[in-house]
Amino acid sequence: MSELAQRYNQIVEQVASSASSSGRSAKDITLVVVTKNHPPQLVFDLIALGARDFGENRDQEAAPKAKEVLATSSEAMRWHFIGQLQTNKVRSVLEYANLIHSLDRESLLVELQKRTSERTSPLGVFVQVNLTEDPARGGVRVNDLEGFATKVLESQGLRLEGLMGVGGLDKDPSVEFEKLAGLSAKLQNLAPEAKGLSMGMSSDFEVAISFGATHLRIGTAITGKRP
Repeated sequence: MSELAQRYNQIVEQVASSASSSGRSAKDITLVVVTKNHPPQLVFDLIALGARDFGENRDQEAAPKAKEVLATSSEAMRWHFIGQLQTNKVRSVLEYANLIHSLDRESLLVELQKRTSERTSPLGVFVQVNLTEDPARGGVRVNDLEGFATKVLESQGLRLEGLMGVGGLDKDPSVEFEKLAGLSAKLQNLAPEAKGLSMGMSSDFEVAISFGATHLRIGTAITGKRP
């Protein structure tokens, strides 16, 4: 068994174990393998292992990679754009991304509305929330969340999946995960179907699961060190 297979299988097992410990089913959790800075071959190898959801954060790298994989593989898969999205990259990203996890500001919402208004099926989006008082961190401020979410719900070409957040690097991630879970519960009063919680990475995904994460963004714990 390859090292990649060992790492992937271990994470799948840990996700299942953590879900069970929280009284949840692993079937309700989407494992997004973050393949940034890795070649298309790694994606093909992961597909062979059973992975179907892949995350990228830079369109310059993701666009040609996704194009090659989609043109070659017959397997159904989903591409998740998880990084800050520049408005001038929206058109390119929409050519391959099935979900966007980082809707974080008004200007991006306007551009997405324009580019998706005539889609036959809406684009799934997560609203990224700034869980800190640091304006330098991306995301919609907590006080602005309800109004922003309402605008997303009114967008014909968008489907609000839920919320996205990143745990703090220098603190217990459970504090921010608990906060995001609380915001998610409030959001569901406004949008009952928006139950998604995109949170949890290689170092804290087990904690995220305990607070209700539905989408995990895991990179190095599966892919190994980037070349």
